[in-house]
Amino acid sequence: QVQLVESGGGLVQAGGSLRLSCTTSGRTFSSYGMGWFRQAPGKEREFVAAISRNAATVYYTDSVKGRFTISRDNAKNTVYLQMNSLNPEDTAVYYCAAGVVLTRLARNFDYWGQGTQVTVSE
Repeated sequence: QVQLVESGGGLVQAGGSLRLSCTTSGRTFSSYGMGWFRQAPGKEREFVAAISRNAATVYYTDSVKGRFTISRDNAKNTVYLQMNSLNPEDTAVYYCAAGVVLTRLARNFDYWGQGTQVTVSE
């Protein structure tokens, strides 16, 4: 079993930055591809970014390309999401997820965190 705990969310003004962290339990972190998803009120959960086990491959949804950066530190069992130039449309609960297969599809991730709220004001 893998447990994921997100942190770093909060309230920020448009144009600002936040860095989310997701720390996992266990010694198998480097065995998993990691992803970030988000869910805004009244909307479905959507893919944001994903990173392969060795960080050689990364994926982003189009709306965050050039603004968000996903990274990982396998020694710290942690994946990060650096978010710059935030706008109100980025407001959502952000979830990290772990999966054996690197994918953009939520259904292919095996483990999920509880989420952290990101709110971007005008």
